[in-house]
This record gives sequence, C-alpha cells and structure tokens, in this order.
Amino acid sequence: MSTGMDLITLIAARQNLDDYQKKHWSGTFSDYLDIVRTEPRVTRTAYQRLYDMIVGHGSEEIVVNKEKVVRYKFFDDPENDGQDAIFGLERTLTNFVNILKSAANGYGTERRVLLLHGPVGSSKSTLARLLKKGLERYSHTEEGRLYSFGWKEVGIDGEEYHSECPMHEEPLHLIPFEHRPSAVAALNESRGHDEHLVTIEGDLCPFCRQMFNERMARYNGDWSRVVEDVRVRRIMLSEQDRVGIGTFQPKDEKNQDATELTGDINYRKIAEYGTESDPRAFNFDGEFNIANRGIIEFIEVLKLDVAFLYDLLGASQEHKIKPKKFAQTDIDEVIIGHTNEPEYKKLQSNEFMEALRDRTVKIDVPYVTRLADEIKIYEKDYNSRRVRGKRLAPHTLEVAAMWAVLTRLEEPKNAGLTLMQKLKLYNGKTLPGFTEDNIKELREEAEREGMHGISPRYVQDKISNALVAHPNERSINPFMVLNELETGLKHHSLINSDETRKHYRHLLSLVKEEYEDIVKNEVQRAIAADEDALSRLCGNYIDNVKAYTQREKVKNKYTGQPEEPDERLMRSIEEKIDIPESRKDDFRREIMNYIGALSLDGKRFDYRTNERLQKALELKLFQDQKDTIKLTSLVSSVVDKDTQEKIDIVKSRLIRNYGYDEDSATDVLNYVASIFARGDVKRGSH
Repeated sequence: MSTGMDLITLIAARQNLDDYQKKHWSGTFSDYLDIVRTEPRVTRTAYQRLYDMIVGHGSEEIVVNKEKVVRYKFFDDPENDGQDAIFGLERTLTNFVNILKSAANGYGTERRVLLLHGPVGSSKSTLARLLKKGLERYSHTEEGRLYSFGWKEVGIDGEEYHSECPMHEEPLHLIPFEHRPSAVAALNESRGHDEHLVTIEGDLCPFCRQMFNERMARYNGDWSRVVEDVRVRRIMLSEQDRVGIGTFQPKDEKNQDATELTGDINYRKIAEYGTESDPRAFNFDGEFNIANRGIIEFIEVLKLDVAFLYDLLGASQEHKIKPKKFAQTDIDEVIIGHTNEPEYKKLQSNEFMEALRDRTVKIDVPYVTRLADEIKIYEKDYNSRRVRGKRLAPHTLEVAAMWAVLTRLEEPKNAGLTLMQKLKLYNGKTLPGFTEDNIKELREEAEREGMHGISPRYVQDKISNALVAHPNERSINPFMVLNELETGLKHHSLINSDETRKHYRHLLSLVKEEYEDIVKNEVQRAIAADEDALSRLCGNYIDNVKAYTQREKVKNKYTGQPEEPDERLMRSIEEKIDIPESRKDDFRREIMNYIGALSLDGKRFDYRTNERLQKALELKLFQDQKDTIKLTSLVSSVVDKDTQEKIDIVKSRLIRNYGYDEDSATDVLNYVASIFARGDVKRGSH
C-alpha cells in the first residue's frame, strides 16, 4: 500500500464519527424544546456563556505580595500549549472576570462596551484572541452547546432545502411574545433557583420575521404548522466561518462604511424580490450580524468614525442594531474593544465621545511589573524547542526582562530604596527594613506604574536580532542581547524624547552591574562549592565561636595544646557579610542560640540551614582558594596543568549547578577573571 493510502487510513481510523454526528445534530423545533427542558444552559446569553467558559477551566487562589488573588487557569491557554498564556496580570484578569460575572447576572455591565486600555504590547489583543479561540472550542463541547435554525423551502426543481437564519439566532425567538410567559414557566417548571433559568429576550431578525409572517399567512395563523417548517441545528462558533465571532478593524477615517458592521443590500436579488426592503434582498453579514450569540472585537475602537459610534452605542446599550432599510434588530453579543493611551486621551477631551465614555467599562491592561512573569513571556518564545542549534546562556532572558521591567517602574519616593531594589521587592525578594506591607504602599503611590515603559515586543525583536546577528556562535550571552537593546534605542519609534532615551540607557548600565554581581557570585560559589572544605571551615568557626562565647580555650588539632579562640579566623568570616566589630558578639551569640535551639529539637546543625552563615563561609573559602586556582591566569594565554584541572572542576560545577554549557561556562569564567584582573573584587563580595 502507498504511503498516501496509509496516511488516509490512519486519519480515517482516528476520526470520531459519533462525535461528528453529535456536533452536526439537527431536529424539529419540538426536539429542541425537549433539549431545553433537560439542559436549559443551551439558551444562555453570550455573556453567560463566556463567563461559564472561563470559570469552567478552574481557578486557584494565589498570594501576590500578601494579597490574595484568584488565578483563572483559562488565561494560561492550556488547550493551545500556552501559546497565548498571559502572565502577571492576575489583578486585571480578576477584575475582567468580575465584570463578566456582573454582565452574566444582568446587573448592567452587559449594556456596556468592554474597553481594554493599556500601552502597546500589553496583551490586550492576546486577551481578545484567547476569548475568541476559547469560545470556538467551547462551542464544540457538550457544556458549550448552542443552537440556531433554518426554514424549510422547496426549490423550482421540487428539491427541499433550508434557508438558515443569517444571524444564527436563538430558536426560542420563534415563540410569539404573548405566549412567552407561559412557555418560560413550562420550561422552568420544578427548577431550583441555583439552576439556569430559561428566559427569552429579543425578537426574530428581519429575514426570519419575513419567513415567519409568510408562513403564518400560508397556514391561516396556525403557529404549530409554522414551526413544522423549522429545522433546528447545533452551531459551532467560528471566526473563519463567520459564525458568532466577529472582528472589526477601522480603515482610514475617510473610508469607513457602516455596512461593514450592519450588512448591505444584495443588488443582484432586488430584481428577484422587487424591492430593497425585502430582507431576502439583503445580506445580513456585517460584523455585528455574524457575531450574534458570541463576541465581537473592535481593534483600535477609538479610531472609529463618529457615525459608527452610534451603531456601537445602540449595540451595547439597547442590544439592537439598525441595518439599512430595516427596523432595529436584536443582537446578543459581547462587545470588546481595545485602545492605547494616546487614543484614550483623545476620547477624554472630545465632547462628542461623551456618550461612548458613559457606556464604556474601562479595564486597564498594564505591562507586567514582576520580573518572574516577564521572564515567562520570553521563555514562551525562546526555549530549547523553538530555538534550534543555539543555546541561550543562563541569565540572558533574565537581564532583558529586568531592563524591560525597570523601564516601567516609577522611582520610589523612599530615598533609601533604589529602583533595582524595588524591582526585587516586587519579585518577592525580602530586603532588610522592608516588609510586604511596604510593597502595597509602593504600588499605591505609583498609580501609573506599568502603563508606560518598554513593550515586550521590542525586547523580543532584539533577542531575535541577537540570535541572527551571531551566526557562528553556538551560545547567545546576555551582553549580546543588552547591546542589541541599546543599539535599537536610537531608532525606537515610540521613544519621543532624548531624556527618556538617556534614562533607558542608564537602566541598561544598572542591569549590567546587576548581571556582573550575579555571575561573580555564581563563579565564587562554584569555586567554593567544595562541601568537605566548607564543612571543615564551618566546624573550625563554630569551635572557635563556642569557646569565645563560653570564655574557654580551643584545643589545637595539631599540637593538642589549648589556645585562645582564633579571632582572626572568626572576623575574616564575619566581615564577608558585613558584621561590624561592634556587633560581632551579638552575631556569635545568635549562632550559638540557633545551634542550641536545634539540638533541643534533636536536630544537628548544618551551615546550609543558615543562609547568612553559608554565604560568609563560601566567600571566605573563595577568598582562600581564589589564589590557588589563579583565575586571573585565564586572562593570559599561559595556564599550567594544575590550574587547568582546578578550572575544569569549577567549570563542571557551573554546568551542573547553574545551567551553563561548555561554551557559556568558559565565557563567564573569562569574564569574571577579567573583572578580578582589574582588581574589582569589592562589589562581588557583598
């Protein structure tokens, strides 16, 4: 059998025909009423369906800077392998879901335009795309089912066919207004208050109204015979098929046409039906029409022509649109728009737009201000799966993310806090003298934080440049990316002042200093990662501290003679973590009390359980071993065999413990060696 046939057989075997038939169900109006009676959720409004879809994916409570926030798993984009996942905007998304909940319950927000407002590249479009794709998938599930209908017709050749409702409307619209209360009562019979209750809102669209009236006349007002001509079918929402999901992007302001939103006359059919006002001679295919039962996204909504805004206002406030030559037509859809800061400022200063402002719920979508979340944004695109043939050295994405976040933060009013420290606090690091309560204050004093700064898109472009600009390098390091970020500032279209450009360059220098600290620390720890030597040094230190605090002598391990505690040794360790002479006694007592408390619990002291002491011991050991390893000899071309062996051990520790590969470990050792060669050791030891 050929490969082609094999493939066809394989795909055919994997098809689920039962599932296909379920999704393409069709039946009578009576069958549909039976479905509604057992599963009333099929009649949900667009807002109810959207809210249920998000909540149906589950949620969890997380704590961000001492504040409890709900994280909705839908926004992790689990069904698309996280391609459109949104990171770090928990507060924004919780606010958004609460607005949907209010709209789903009919508390008023269902009569508003949801306006996502924020700087360029802050995930406004991603959020809209997630909702549209999510609704498509949801309509394919049993929980997300919804139905529409068509009219049975007979062609000239006697063949039967169906004219589908052009607006995919709810079949219950077929029930006349005067009979709706009794129909709703029957459908909701013996249903609890916590269950979904069927309601019927809105009237038939002009096309279905014409079909309905024709048949009422044909059957002498016998409604039961009219609905026999109706075929109800399950529908799948799809942007590509223009069912329940619409997107509208304004063209230039002189070339906007309202028919794009509400449909247009079909001139070819006027000859057939004799008049422009016959709904069969009209295409109900504007974005508002086709988005009925689902969602419509307005890209750059505030660039709409004022004439269009009247359509938008009617659609949001009244849930009605006005197609040319026809009466107002009911719609049921979520209207979501997005805009950026300059456009929104224009809206605020334009009195014509006051009506729109009044009918808008503004949802701020800021940039991420937590470093860990910004890193996740870049890891989504730059990981071992996506980047082939090149490695990103450790901290490459971290430094790019660090700079991006710094550009979005406002200078702290507290003079004792630097911008870099503020970034670390926001990222969950504890700093002496600052608690999580301070973080709340910092956020409150910086209201505009995250609404300005560098977009993740700019950073992504520069990371891509770095990957392409070094074809012969197997590894891309932080400096390559930082250099791209700096070079690009000259031509950045959204930076409109030299002062901002200067500030961003200054922030790049801060990031370089921070990176220098990080790698010095890693190399120092790799050099001092000799567990036995650290344990020996620790044992020696504790013996001396114990003797000092208890005013005893220490037994010399070589001579066996009692000696005074080794003050030089103790101070050489304590100075590494900035314990001043005046506080040494307190620190030593603290250590002894800590050991005593552990022994009362039956636990043995291990230096790794005390972070400050571990750091002090590592720095002391590094200082002692640095000269024996002769790291600075890396800068020269001559390295003896003994030194090379020691350097190889350090390199293997960098690879094993810190995620480096051979190339990047060599690069970072050379870089740190050059720093030490300059004699610039002071910064690395704090």
